[in-house]
Amino acid sequence: MEQNRTYKRTTVTAALPYANGGVHIGHLAGVYVPADIYVRYLRLKKHDVKFICGSDEHGVPITIRAKREGITPQQVVDRYHAMIKNSFEEFGISFDIYSRTTSETHDKVASDFFKKLYDDGKLIEKTSKQYYDEEAHQFLADRYITGECPHCHNPKAYGDQCEKCGSDLDPTELINPKSAISGSQPVMKETKNWYLPLNEYQEWLKEWILEGHKEWRPNVYGQCKSWLDLDLQPRAMTRDLDWGIPVPVEDAEGKVLYVWFDAPIGYISNTKELLPDTWETWWKDPETRLVHFIGKDNIVFHCIVFPVMLKAHGGYILPDNVPANEFLNLENDKISTSGNWAIWLHEYLIEMPGKQDVLRYVLTANAPETKDNNFMWKDFQERNNSELVGVYGNFVNRALQLTKKYWNGVVPACGELLDIDRQTLDEFKDVKKKVEDLLDVFKFRDAQKEAMNLARIGNKYIADCEPWKVAKTDMKRVETILNISLQLVANLAIAFEPFLPFSSARLRKMINIDTFDWNQLGSTDLLKAGHQLNEPELLFEKIEDETIDYQLKKLEEIKKAKEAAAYKAKDIKQTIAYEDFEKIDIRVGVIKACEKVKKADKLLKFTIDDGSSTDRTIVSGIAKHYQPEDLVGKSVCFIANLAPRKLKGIESQGMILSAENFDGSLSVTTIDREVKPGSQVL
Repeated sequence: MEQNRTYKRTTVTAALPYANGGVHIGHLAGVYVPADIYVRYLRLKKHDVKFICGSDEHGVPITIRAKREGITPQQVVDRYHAMIKNSFEEFGISFDIYSRTTSETHDKVASDFFKKLYDDGKLIEKTSKQYYDEEAHQFLADRYITGECPHCHNPKAYGDQCEKCGSDLDPTELINPKSAISGSQPVMKETKNWYLPLNEYQEWLKEWILEGHKEWRPNVYGQCKSWLDLDLQPRAMTRDLDWGIPVPVEDAEGKVLYVWFDAPIGYISNTKELLPDTWETWWKDPETRLVHFIGKDNIVFHCIVFPVMLKAHGGYILPDNVPANEFLNLENDKISTSGNWAIWLHEYLIEMPGKQDVLRYVLTANAPETKDNNFMWKDFQERNNSELVGVYGNFVNRALQLTKKYWNGVVPACGELLDIDRQTLDEFKDVKKKVEDLLDVFKFRDAQKEAMNLARIGNKYIADCEPWKVAKTDMKRVETILNISLQLVANLAIAFEPFLPFSSARLRKMINIDTFDWNQLGSTDLLKAGHQLNEPELLFEKIEDETIDYQLKKLEEIKKAKEAAAYKAKDIKQTIAYEDFEKIDIRVGVIKACEKVKKADKLLKFTIDDGSSTDRTIVSGIAKHYQPEDLVGKSVCFIANLAPRKLKGIESQGMILSAENFDGSLSVTTIDREVKPGSQVL
């Protein structure tokens, strides 16, 4: 891939939000704020760019919600599509189009795409055994199957993932699987589906990504490399389901396109809806650059699956960059939509009116660009009060108010420059290149810091020059001080336009300028002498403790409700006979060694002295709660007569007992005084 190539236009896509709920701050920080910053920047540079997004409206979770609420899947997506679209508009995410995957245009584009792959022999037909609900008379998608997680023994794990320990699962791994529809035990039954043979494109992917895109972010490149170091397997592009786009080939009744085949094609169909006559220019012209903004959980689909789809189809350009972010946590806990542990955009817009830019600023300052980061309400308050109000807003207000006081809001002329003036002008002359260089490589957090640095320079300049004192003896000198200060103010309106569009619009109104373009950034002559300014206003306002306390209390109530639900879910189990308890043999063992299991983030392998002449091996899913070295030497309780079973190829000979707190954290059950290995727990 040729680096630093110049393109005629750029197609920017943002991950399609799933129309099964609202948008929260994790989505904003991971995808939509950085994407919007980048698009606004390109527009300021007069680049030809289209910003494409829409609701992802197919898939199993939507059908589950519809069944639970007693409504149709279409009613579910109609509700959330409207909510999401409105939230984005109010927040200032400047899509050129925000459409949906239930549109007629999308239905046809996705169907035609699949049909071409099918007709060209690019898909393979495979018959496999999948779980089938004999009571409901349908095959079960992974999310329609629940059971006990083989790793952490969560009794409510899904067929594709355990949301408690995070393990990726295959439905066949679940212990005691049940249908989420009828509650019955499903059976294995043969079914036919069509697969995309990713394995046939593995060498091409290695060349295209590992050799051609070394400039990608380390987290993106590294995840791609991890996938490509393994043997890719064919991936099903169809599902046995009644909600979605019907598979457009014969003998495919009751089957729809897999949501991860259907959804990325939404970028194409939404572009076609926006530009019915010229959409191909934005997807097929080699002079077009394609950039995907996504979260890290979508890397494999946008960097491996979708590019293979485009390559197999032929005629389409491939993504030039995929600047995926990591995850944002909330108050030190992982954001959970199912547990309502989130700050929802539609609620924020109501509770924090007019503060869209404050959230944009804080999310960018804490952007999880290279690692997971954290949102804290106290930090939100501090950044607003000390940075937006205390630095940026303070400088703008001082410069404008002093101009109003001494010159009735008219820009004064710049006179003879002193060393302090030259030094200040020199400090911000390179701001355009600094911010530009960072935005070009998707370093939005650092770019915003450079923009804020302009305000810091301005504050220091006014504080050092003290024009209110100089005005007593030398008004000509004050003219120069205020002229330079006002040039800095105008530069701030440009520099912050991609980051804080609402504030920049208000600032332009105050300085009576309709528009700027990016090339003017760094200029010392943006506001001409004699230009009339408008009435100054406060650009930002202080956020009081009561406002933050309300938000923290709201989260505390959510946490209490979650703990109460967890306690209720852990009601004492059904009474058993003493004879049943006697069957369980609980012993004490000393941990001699402990290590992480390769390619299993949740598992630890224990070597335990159980009092016999042979050490015992136990595998336990507690790696997220302990470092291996911290457990060595501890005396723990374990079930000695549990039937052995294999986890990641290792035979586990028992189960270590742990206590689970309401927040999901685990604590290994230990002995508080010396007891010999092999001692029985009575």
